Amino acid sequence: MMHMGLPLHPEVLTWTALLGKWIEFAKASVALPRDGEGGQWRASVASVINLQAVTFALAEIGELPAEDRPVALDRAEVLVNDNRAALTAAWGEGMPASLREAIDDARAALDMAREAEFAGRS
Repeated sequence: MMHMGLPLHPEVLTWTALLGKWIEFAKASVALPRDGEGGQWRASVASVINLQAVTFALAEIGELPAEDRPVALDRAEVLVNDNRAALTAAWGEGMPASLREAIDDARAALDMAREAEFAGRS
């Protein structure tokens, strides 16, 4: 039950909504075939969710204590690279544009977060 007077936290609501969408996406993927293009999409689900989570989390990296940000940025880079590699392994040169876009968005979010962190230290 929500108590009147308590502040709403939009960032929590956003993460909750995203989590709900990601859960729906993951559940729907169970119905995909295990081979062919369906298998490629099935193999891509976790990576897409991870890339989107990293992209959205990087937008809030300024909320972390300053001493934790460099490690968070390094972890984000590992996640982006690992998930890009997984998608490339699943699709090769035939990767759909939507998946390339998810990789590009995560990489751009990482680059922006690194630039902001660097500017904040200068």
